[in-house]
Amino acid sequence: MMNRIAEADGMRRGGAERRDVLTDFVRKIHVNRSVGQMAALLVAAFAIFTILRPAVFLGSYNLQVIALAAPEIGILAIAMMVTMLSGGIDLSVVSIANASAITISMTYTAVSSRAGVELANSLALPLVLLGLVVGVAAGAINGLLIAKVGITPILATLGTMQLFNGLELVVTGGRTLYGAPAGLSTLGTTTFLGVPAIFLILVVVAVAIGVLLDRISLGFRIRYQGANAEASRFSGISSTRTLLATYTIVGLLGGIAGVVFLSRNPSASADYGASYTLLVIVIAVLGGTNPYGGRATVLGVVLATLCLQVVASGFTAMRLSSQQYAMAQGVILIGAMVLDYLRGRGSSR
Repeated sequence: MMNRIAEADGMRRGGAERRDVLTDFVRKIHVNRSVGQMAALLVAAFAIFTILRPAVFLGSYNLQVIALAAPEIGILAIAMMVTMLSGGIDLSVVSIANASAITISMTYTAVSSRAGVELANSLALPLVLLGLVVGVAAGAINGLLIAKVGITPILATLGTMQLFNGLELVVTGGRTLYGAPAGLSTLGTTTFLGVPAIFLILVVVAVAIGVLLDRISLGFRIRYQGANAEASRFSGISSTRTLLATYTIVGLLGGIAGVVFLSRNPSASADYGASYTLLVIVIAVLGGTNPYGGRATVLGVVLATLCLQVVASGFTAMRLSSQQYAMAQGVILIGAMVLDYLRGRGSSR
């Protein structure tokens, strides 16, 4: 009798464990739904343009263009994703990237004109660090305005976007600056097994932010802040420290994007990437980021970046206009959001 009871108890435990495993699996599918969705869109877009213009689209030059164009957009989109995850937004991230690039280019030009090009090229690493410091400082300003002063993120970063852009126009005189350390130009042309080095920078940044958000306490605090700021405050999480750290990290990512700007093209200007702000918001949302905070996936954002770059390259191969590409962005975004909404309704039912 006791053996039968033990056997029945073991069966119940085994059934409960199997249900727990199944529940975890279903939850993972739900969380990674946007990742699978973007992977499917990426494969579909690649297949369509391969069928339509295989000779042009599958050419080595076109594939290199996709790999070279994706990193700067992807890094900015990851930065936007981090701010959205915390329940905010950063409209100044492109201006921060331009400030970093302008600082590096101006300092390089000044050193090379006074001490020679050779010395200026030897200072590549310090110049890059200087550009990153500028990005961190700009991000910290946003963090202070939002966390300490209490200004709404969209208004605070709209103001700093105008401020940073205005300062850049004054400093450059509205001109495009030319000149960057030779090491950065080499970085922009270097490949590893056919993969551009700057694309590997995107991979490193994505992995680092993924680890931060999923394995480090600051990442959990950022998620909790975006999911429910009031509840996180009652849980003992400092909203001020969390938001300040969030926007400082985003400033660092903007600085890295500025370095990638210069490595692709040794020039800098205040209006570079003027259309990037809306684009990276679209990519962040496409990649599964909840605009209201609390939910995001780095892999989804990277896949969304690649998907839109494939579409842009495919439109170029088809000789379609930039206006048509903008329309395609809107169609993709609306389609993905409608699909997500319909799936959400199905899950609730």
